[in-house]
Amino acid sequence: MKALILAAGQGTRLKYLTFQRPKPMLPIGNIPLLQHTVEWLRDYGVTEIAINLFHHAEAITKHFGNGDHLGVSILYSYESELLGTAGAAKKLAHFLDEPFIIIYGDVYTNLNLRRMIRSHLRHMTEESSCSDPAAATMALYEVVNPEECGLVETDAIGRVTRFVEKPRYDQVFTNQAFSGVMICCPKLLDYVPEGIAYDFGSQLLPNLLKAEIPLYGEPIAHNEFVIDIGTLPGYLRALQTAAAGKSSY
Repeated sequence: MKALILAAGQGTRLKYLTFQRPKPMLPIGNIPLLQHTVEWLRDYGVTEIAINLFHHAEAITKHFGNGDHLGVSILYSYESELLGTAGAAKKLAHFLDEPFIIIYGDVYTNLNLRRMIRSHLRHMTEESSCSDPAAATMALYEVVNPEECGLVETDAIGRVTRFVEKPRYDQVFTNQAFSGVMICCPKLLDYVPEGIAYDFGSQLLPNLLKAEIPLYGEPIAHNEFVIDIGTLPGYLRALQTAAAGKSSY
């Protein structure tokens, strides 16, 4: 299985912390968040990794090179203009030619990826209605700030029945949200238009639901965490979590 780490964003919510470096290069403990993510993938056997780049791309390429020293192979995808989360994946369709993992570059997690993969494969095979190769499985977690997230409603077997990206206060229907970690089948990219900015949360996922393409959700376990470092409180929480020694997976 391959992976795409979405690392092109400018991190504007973190202000001075990301003026001179990409958000995923902020340190967690003694190493950048992006290295935590690469090592997390590697330790689950995912060694073919793509990273999309835009803001201060050289900080990432200088640190990681081709990935050999970390036991992985890294493909860089440079964007002259931001393509959005789904647009970035579309540009890499030639690389993402088998089931692949998407992880947002500002996510710090100890998620059990092996369990996620098993869940995805189970959803693809247990029900005849789940055999569409465009299916995807999202890792879900509970949030205290539902207006800042993509909210997800699922049925008894975990199939997504509703998805709303960053709803207004009066649209909030759950505190279960998309974590920024997702396992996808390559055919998913057929639904992404070529060469334009396109987003998973605000465009692709809602459109797939309208088309009745099966999507599934897998809640994280009680001993797992997902932390969005894209805000100062989130970044501080990630630092505290790492300092408390809770980063093992």
